[in-house]
Amino acid sequence: MSDKIRLTTPRRKFLTATAALGGLQLTSPFIIKARGETPVKIGFIDPITGSLSALAVSEVEGAKWTVEQMNKKGGILGRPVELLVEDSANDTGTGVQKAHKLIERDNVDIIMGDVNSGIAYAIMGVTSDKKVFHIVPGGHTDPITGKDCKWNTFRTCNTTAMDAAAVTGELVKRFGKKWFFITPDYAYGQTLQANFVKNLTALGGTWQGDMLPIASSDFSATLIKAKAYKPDVLLNNMGGSAQINCMKQFVQFGMNKDMALGGALFEIESVRSVPKEAQAGWWCMEWYWNQPDVPLVKQFVDAISPAIGGKKPTARHWMSYVSLHAARLAAETAKSLDAVKMAHALSDLELPPEVALMPGKIKYRAGDHQLMSDIFVGQVHPPGPGGPDDLFKIESTVTGEQAAGSVESTGCKITWPS
Repeated sequence: MSDKIRLTTPRRKFLTATAALGGLQLTSPFIIKARGETPVKIGFIDPITGSLSALAVSEVEGAKWTVEQMNKKGGILGRPVELLVEDSANDTGTGVQKAHKLIERDNVDIIMGDVNSGIAYAIMGVTSDKKVFHIVPGGHTDPITGKDCKWNTFRTCNTTAMDAAAVTGELVKRFGKKWFFITPDYAYGQTLQANFVKNLTALGGTWQGDMLPIASSDFSATLIKAKAYKPDVLLNNMGGSAQINCMKQFVQFGMNKDMALGGALFEIESVRSVPKEAQAGWWCMEWYWNQPDVPLVKQFVDAISPAIGGKKPTARHWMSYVSLHAARLAAETAKSLDAVKMAHALSDLELPPEVALMPGKIKYRAGDHQLMSDIFVGQVHPPGPGGPDDLFKIESTVTGEQAAGSVESTGCKITWPS
């Protein structure tokens, strides 16, 4: 196994953003290449720089490790897998350019990406036009597998509708119906807040909130507004560094004594980076490393942890792992890398337990290509007896089907090429 390196972005900026990649000397893009002829090429687009970089770095870590393991076992269709990683820089135009480059110049067989829902949505337009098989590991906005779904695109992480449906009732039951939202003003945040509002108002709740730029760093004006509103729950829907900064200021303002915290996602990458007073609230985890009733999870955790600096893997590592193995299973079931054949093969294909790494029968639903995975609802807390990554207690599990509703309710109507 060797890494082929090419430099296209300023070295200092990139290395700062990717320090968590365990000491690897990386530039963007980088390529993981297995020895052998006629490799299966997979293009992986993520915002390795920008406010969502910590989440992207975890996805890249997971993808790199997964490809290494796959190549040790024969790759895909007996061919080595070559992973080409590109930095979207958290910019839609850049992400689209990288998709064109990977498809038209690098001749990739498969595309994956992006953490940023708006970029993932834009890349869909490229991959569907070029008829390239596409999996979105971690971009949540609903239209990707909803009203704008595509025959060639599958999604591993949840929709915002699924996460909101899973946790709304718990927050209302425990804390009350008066909420304040702090939400990023782009595709993910817009659909997430709309789903929360729909669920909350159906339960008789009221709300206020602010929508802010995705890379916001100063939340003082919004937090003052929230404090004056006196909500039962503050929902911090920001992501990455913006969510971390908001949490830190929330504690500095002493608001953790006045209201509960909660929301859809408070990802482990972010939980690790906030004061213990902000390691709190009720949230969804789309995957969690501590599942004692699923023995294969421990095997996965023990295997990948040494490759990621001894940390426990997060949902982002899992999203990459599942997405890459899903592509492998699609190709092997179809006995082809033809995008149409792969897409038909993956539709309703139940993932084996060693890939799903969670209870239940997990599959990409044929009607909308959304992964029907379990959602863990519970409480974030400071590090517990399980070590520095013991940061979440699962209180309930919601199946994907329960949270997602029917295919008809998503608005997805897949049209296949003639």
